[in-house]
Amino acid sequence: MKRWLALYAVAFFAFLHLPLLTLAVFSFNSSRFTVWEHFSLTWYGAIFRDPELLEGTWNSIVIALVATVLSTIIGTLCAYGLWKRGSRVLAGSLYLSLVTPEIVTGISLLALFQWAFRWLHWQLGLFSVILAHVAFSIAYVVIVISARLRTVSPTLEEAAMDLGATEWQAFWHVTLPALVPGIIAAALLALTVSFDDYVITSMVAGVDSQTLPMVIYAMARRGASPVINAISALVTVFFGVLIVVSEWVRAA
Repeated sequence: MKRWLALYAVAFFAFLHLPLLTLAVFSFNSSRFTVWEHFSLTWYGAIFRDPELLEGTWNSIVIALVATVLSTIIGTLCAYGLWKRGSRVLAGSLYLSLVTPEIVTGISLLALFQWAFRWLHWQLGLFSVILAHVAFSIAYVVIVISARLRTVSPTLEEAAMDLGATEWQAFWHVTLPALVPGIIAAALLALTVSFDDYVITSMVAGVDSQTLPMVIYAMARRGASPVINAISALVTVFFGVLIVVSEWVRAA
């Protein structure tokens, strides 16, 4: 049985990661085709000579960082409020944004922005993309923080207030430090989700706010390019490390 389980585990992880490994290997191939010639860093150098890729990367970094900060703050306070007051209906409604197809979410956000921006005389751009990313990232933050709050005893805050602390002081000095690992894990998850999003972003982005996934998709539609292999390998490694760190912090 143990041998079969080990074989199953190897086959499962190979099915998941073999395509990524293949992509990474061919990112070092000097040929433009999937025929190995010799080792080369040509396509990694081409990344830094492509202004469209660099602009898309910068836009993705700015959007992901701002959206992560905002969604982490809002999501942490929301999770705390649900923990203090308790509402199964509100807590359950958070999962609606997770199960709703991204195309539906993107169209609904686009309709909302078009209606609101018509009155405010604004246009789609980085601002609208950040708002959209905050909207779908909050649910992830709330779920992670809520899981962490379930390990915190409410009596700790009550004891602090019995000793003379206000509700704010009890939250700031007692509950918040206990939530730090969960907050870091939630922020890393929100960062990953925000940086990788394509469908919703493509709906609400303006002409001057293309993100890296949008640029990669446009390059792939024009024809396979080894540069895509190189940038995809870098993104995979970077966010793979972030996920490992996030899980390590969450379990701390």
